[in-house]
Amino acid sequence: MYLYHFGLRELPFTLTPNTQFYLGLESHNEALAVLLTALKTGEGFIKVVGEVGTGKTLLCRKLLNEIPEHFVTAYIPNPYLKPDELRRAVAVELGVKQAQRMSTQLLTQRIQARLLALHGQGHSVVLILDEAQALPAESLEALRLFTNLETETRKLLQVVLFAQPELDQLLAEQRFRQLRQRITFSYQLRVLSVNETHYYIQHRLKVAGYKGAALFSPAITKKLAKASKGIPRLVNVLCHKILMLAYGQGHYKITLSHLKSAINDTEDTKLFWPLRSKLMTVTIALVSLALVLSILYLSVDYLGVDYLVSDYFTGVID
Repeated sequence: MYLYHFGLRELPFTLTPNTQFYLGLESHNEALAVLLTALKTGEGFIKVVGEVGTGKTLLCRKLLNEIPEHFVTAYIPNPYLKPDELRRAVAVELGVKQAQRMSTQLLTQRIQARLLALHGQGHSVVLILDEAQALPAESLEALRLFTNLETETRKLLQVVLFAQPELDQLLAEQRFRQLRQRITFSYQLRVLSVNETHYYIQHRLKVAGYKGAALFSPAITKKLAKASKGIPRLVNVLCHKILMLAYGQGHYKITLSHLKSAINDTEDTKLFWPLRSKLMTVTIALVSLALVLSILYLSVDYLGVDYLVSDYFTGVID
């Protein structure tokens, strides 16, 4: 691999959401601040929405690391669960024993008892669901009923939803108006700007141990940002392929050719390249052809077709 070639300790552009590589960009810092503020004020539902690859799972992991100690967290990374499966998953995360064996009614009672016990010990409980757009409709309603568990002053369970925009489309339906109104804090993650893409790439290289001159020039970074649409996951994919190509060719500097090859090999990335030399050649050829045809047309119109044809076969030109 290219680690030794570029003097790296580890791969800088893997797709695993490693919080060691977390970069406090404006969008992610704002989202994290919203999450922590909402949790501290005891709000019921909090929602963070972002397109595929914008860093939701990394932000989720960062929240789990940064959350204050008095919080007890129940983390469900794959919520494609039926209501009963969701209840049992929450119960297991909260430490309810034999959660898989008891009836639904008893399970609900045990969950409530566990939440009350944790509250009595001075803990707040937060349920965090990643990829929440995968929740079936009936499980969303079960989730709402979970938050009905409360004391006179505080919710016994807070819920944080990390999701793709499809969740907003689902919640917009009339049947989810009660749940929609309980979402008191919401944040929309945005993609990276060109400058943020530059800082993002440099940051990940630095964390991975790179100490040399800049590998990615501003011009290449700008094109890379456009091709990836500013989506961090696609930036990672392109950068990883670019470094592999440079290593394979024995190069220590990233070129436009490396970027082009990486883009051509990557789904969902696209960039229109300026084809100046080819376009110039084609243009000259078309102009020349048009000029010849114009001269021929004028000649035919002035001299007459029969005369030109006759001269062509006899070779006589006056």
